[in-house]
Amino acid sequence: MINPLYDQLFGSHFGKSSPFLRLADGSVVTYAAFLGLAAQMAHVLKQGGLQPGDRLAAQVQKSPEALALYAACVQAGVVFLPLNTAYTTEELSYFIEDSGARMIICDAKVEQALSSITARLELSLKTLNADGSGTLKDGALFMPKAFPTVVRSADDLAALLYTSGTTGRSKGAMLSQANLLSNAFTLAKEWRFTSEDVLLHALPIFHTHGLFVATNVTLVVGASMIFLPQFNVDQLVNLMQQATVLMGVPTFYTRLLDHPRFDRQLASGMRLFVSGSAPLLAETHFQFEDRTGHCILERYGMTETNMNTSNPYDGERRAGTVGLPLPEVEVKVTDPETGATLPVGTVGQIEVRGPNVFKGYWQMPEKTAAELRADGFFVTGDLGKIDKDGYLHIVGRNKDLIISGGYNIYPKEIELVLDAQPGVFESAVIGVPHRDLGEAVIGVIVAEPGGHPDLDQIMAAIQTPLARFKHPKRLVLVDELPRNTMAKVQKDILRKKFKDAFHAV
Repeated sequence: MINPLYDQLFGSHFGKSSPFLRLADGSVVTYAAFLGLAAQMAHVLKQGGLQPGDRLAAQVQKSPEALALYAACVQAGVVFLPLNTAYTTEELSYFIEDSGARMIICDAKVEQALSSITARLELSLKTLNADGSGTLKDGALFMPKAFPTVVRSADDLAALLYTSGTTGRSKGAMLSQANLLSNAFTLAKEWRFTSEDVLLHALPIFHTHGLFVATNVTLVVGASMIFLPQFNVDQLVNLMQQATVLMGVPTFYTRLLDHPRFDRQLASGMRLFVSGSAPLLAETHFQFEDRTGHCILERYGMTETNMNTSNPYDGERRAGTVGLPLPEVEVKVTDPETGATLPVGTVGQIEVRGPNVFKGYWQMPEKTAAELRADGFFVTGDLGKIDKDGYLHIVGRNKDLIISGGYNIYPKEIELVLDAQPGVFESAVIGVPHRDLGEAVIGVIVAEPGGHPDLDQIMAAIQTPLARFKHPKRLVLVDELPRNTMAKVQKDILRKKFKDAFHAV
């Protein structure tokens, strides 16, 4: 194959008049139209000087054009770097500079804010707005609707996705064409996808879930998607009878359960509901089954690995677990100190190995060596246990990660901002259970001696340096932080103390 990822995801559909994207306004984008636009964009990238292996950073709103940009990068051999639309300019500058991106695609609204970055690094910048307009689209309009696909191998990088570290420095996970393809084919088979499926797509496409799970699985079988710009529970309810599958985060399902029109009849035409990116409460699982007759299929994945495990399509979908290892994926639970495999039912660190596991962290050989073992097992940082039937239970994280609404949040980054505020001596950021978000962020603050921190002012001060999804839902003052004999803050004690903070939410 010339370019395995393009050939197997996109190229096989070239010229097809069947629907690919069904939009909220009722219009349809066919496979032929979509791939024609992607080819035009690929010409723009090449004309802009991008070479195979170069990185393109994109912070754009979800749209058919934004998805076509992903296809264009694959066809042109460019490494795609999607960035969360909530990131601030301060956050973006690190990702762009660290990745060595040669081109930035952004909304026209932030073009001016990024001008200092582009000028300093001498980067090309083009705009792509939520409605599909912008200089990228303008440049593509007069380009040919066919592009000579660039030769790439299965081992070549296809994407670079950043996942923050507990020290505050973000890590770029290098995903190869083979990583993405293996997972797409496996999931399509395991979840029984066919060309007749219609996926209700309300996830963001800067994230693994919406881009490399939902979209790639749809492409593998030539299915179609109802492509919504963002999550809106009323839209999901209104469009559900036109779909067969929904992929979402726990928030989707708690909001559906709260909707007065959502019932067994409305969900009768659906064949599958998938949940991931954050823990699904067992309570939600049982409520959903009682309301609709459907068992939500929960699975487990990471930015570095795509999907690792899944509850079975046929068979017991066990509440409170993330299922069984996917074909060709090995999962084991080990002792964090020795790396020895632990007995069934014993809690330890989760390690995974398979064709889905990434190549390593961008320009971080030491970090790669620490987390990606020589035998191919990746140390996920998650804590869990495998029960006697082989189901994986996630019980916590030894990397201090918080997952709220499907977004990864690392406490250290927020703590650095809180600690810099007037009157604050120190802080600890934790995640606690939240029915809607999976976990919500709480900032626990200790005042300076004689100090009186203004919590409202602190909450206002964190708006600029931190993306909105990282903002604490609550700030609390305490006299001191619990510590062990080595003076390390015992966040497990704080989590227990505040575990019911959002119990009524």
